[in-house]
Amino acid sequence: MSQHSQFTLLKERRFAPFFWTQFFGAFNDNVFKTALLTILTYDALTWTTMDVGLLNNLIPGLFILPFVLFSATSGQLADKFEKGRMARYVKLLEIVIMLIAGFGWMTHNIWVLVAAVAGMGIHSTLFGPVKYAYLPQHLHADELVGGNGVIEMGTFVGILLGEILGAMLVVHKPWGIELVAGGTIVIAVIGWLFSLRIPVSPAPVPELKINWNPATETVRNLSFSKKNRPVFLSLLANSWFWFYGAILLAQFPVYAKDYLHGDHSVFVLLLTIFSFGIGAGSLLCERLSGHKVEIGLVPFGAIGLSIFGFDLYLSSLMYTNTVAVTAMSFIDQVGSYKILFDIFMIGIFGGLYIVPLFALIQTRCDPKHLSRTIAGMNIMNALFMVVAALVAMLMLKQGFTIPQIFMATAILNAIVAIYIFSVVPEFLMRFVAWILIHTVHRVRGINVDKIPNEGAAVLVCNHVSYMDAIVIMAYSPRPIRFVMDHSIFKIPFLSWVFRTAKAIPIAPAKENPWLMEKSFIDIAQALHEGDLVCIFPEGKLTRDGEINEFKGGVMKIVERTPVPVIPMALRGLWGSLLSRDKGNPFHRSFRRGPFSRLELVVGEPQEPTQISPQSLQQQVQELRGEWK
Repeated sequence: MSQHSQFTLLKERRFAPFFWTQFFGAFNDNVFKTALLTILTYDALTWTTMDVGLLNNLIPGLFILPFVLFSATSGQLADKFEKGRMARYVKLLEIVIMLIAGFGWMTHNIWVLVAAVAGMGIHSTLFGPVKYAYLPQHLHADELVGGNGVIEMGTFVGILLGEILGAMLVVHKPWGIELVAGGTIVIAVIGWLFSLRIPVSPAPVPELKINWNPATETVRNLSFSKKNRPVFLSLLANSWFWFYGAILLAQFPVYAKDYLHGDHSVFVLLLTIFSFGIGAGSLLCERLSGHKVEIGLVPFGAIGLSIFGFDLYLSSLMYTNTVAVTAMSFIDQVGSYKILFDIFMIGIFGGLYIVPLFALIQTRCDPKHLSRTIAGMNIMNALFMVVAALVAMLMLKQGFTIPQIFMATAILNAIVAIYIFSVVPEFLMRFVAWILIHTVHRVRGINVDKIPNEGAAVLVCNHVSYMDAIVIMAYSPRPIRFVMDHSIFKIPFLSWVFRTAKAIPIAPAKENPWLMEKSFIDIAQALHEGDLVCIFPEGKLTRDGEINEFKGGVMKIVERTPVPVIPMALRGLWGSLLSRDKGNPFHRSFRRGPFSRLELVVGEPQEPTQISPQSLQQQVQELRGEWK
């Protein structure tokens, strides 16, 4: 697996032109929208006689509306046509929209500018499916999390810088309007120039017949996604994040003004801290995931969103300042650092939550349907954001204060997370595995890329401790059905862990012949469905650290279902508290110390006709080697 920094991707043509194309798109969106909202807020009388509050809500709504109306079509286009060419056409559309907006700026025609807002919504709608379907075509599996992290970081930094620049340019005297009009055109041209360097990305379904009815196509997309339950619930979890973020960010302006008693610069400070948190969390994903798609970070992110969302409520109660402040004087107030820390941590955990979800969708979804799946997700995101606005309005009408809205959203997030992780236990299982191998051991995987991303296979491994399955699970790119001794299912907590992971209990024939036969039937069924099955051929934990004789169960499995067999070996678990060390495990564990070294080594896949229990034992022994 590549261990290069994710930032090295910014030097490569397969990634850099695409990154800068999407960065300048997000940047320009927000320069334009923020400039328009700012001028309407501070200089509305020279532009329109309409209610400013109405316009301030209409403009974001018009930007989101195309996601609902045209996402289904844009997803089909991204699957049917080459993505580099689509990106160039979208960027040409952006130039045209900004030229029209320039006319609106120079003539003070508010309706031309409002139409341009809707046009930029269409631009973003068309680019969205291209954005996330492009990455799996050009990045290796061990680069996908890092690449998504850089993209998310770039998006939020682009949004932040765009909002700051838009607000600054438009109020610049005497050339603010001209600077915005010309600047947005220049930024659009820069994005188009970068798009010219995007490499060819072949269309996955060039023969696709476009369904121009957005309603029926949306239903068809979501129905297709429902067939893959982890993907569909990942889409829901992704949309929930936008619900959470929409409620949170929508409160920041009034929160900064009425609760923190700050001016516009305090609002910008809150937004800046949150955006940098999202960027940092997105980049941190690669390091915490070990250069692989680690969905165990999603529950970690959800926990952080609830904890620090609730703590933001508590921090707000501790803030007692009543004097008007700027960003600089706000920092000097008692309790300000706690508020900023909570907002930063919400951003951090938001990044940890969202990036692995994107990577899971990209890797688990049918490649021929990826763009349409992303388009369906964009529709769901837009709808969740609309619902978020309605929920926030309802809570305010019911007398909730803004800090109480933060608290209620954090509690809602915890409830939704519990639901999602209970119906898709893989998230929670990977989280448990991730926590254990990052708090008890320093774990290294060797040749773990030999565990197949798809297709049925039998994994065989030496059996050292009760933690073996969790370590193996942490390094697998997808769920594993473990064959476990039925007695383990009687151990508290471990019983829940393995039942949640859909482990297959097995018993010796002399003890429970019915359960043993059922186990082999369940194994055959799992392999028939294309799953990975892992067995420990020794049939019991080692009592002296040495590998016991491999039993013949593996032969019975491959005789029924001939699939590749992959030998593996665990190094370093012997002597831990969860092994059956006949000596003093407490002394041995203390001597090893926290974060003791552990390795999982994976061998070459073996054809089912070329194996025997003896040959597999020999291979596992060689992989295990002399552990020191």
